[in-house]
Amino acid sequence: QLQLVESGGGLVQPGESLTLSCAASGFSLDRYAIGWFRQAPGKKREGVSCINVDDETTSYTDSNKSRFTISRNSAKDTVFLKINSLRPEDTAVYYCAARWGRCLIRYPENYTTWGQGTQVTVSS
Repeated sequence: QLQLVESGGGLVQPGESLTLSCAASGFSLDRYAIGWFRQAPGKKREGVSCINVDDETTSYTDSNKSRFTISRNSAKDTVFLKINSLRPEDTAVYYCAARWGRCLIRYPENYTTWGQGTQVTVSS
């Protein structure tokens, strides 16, 4: 059974960068799409970015294109999300999730396996 584990969150100052990791336990993520989502307190979960692991094609929601970069390792078992120029409004729990097939970043309900989340707090 596929399991995902996020790591890399923490408390950072505005303007800093952070790289989150999403590791699959014992599975190659080939043939999967991996999405990153975030949920701030009192807000709905929103899509951030997605990568089709087989061919590394990526998608981003419009508001996140410039500061977010999604990638995966050569072993195809870990996906990364780098966030540059962090802002207080980026504060949220960040989740990665997997779906068999291609990216659908705007539709979290289509993702079947979720990690437990990692907290990112941006504050001075």
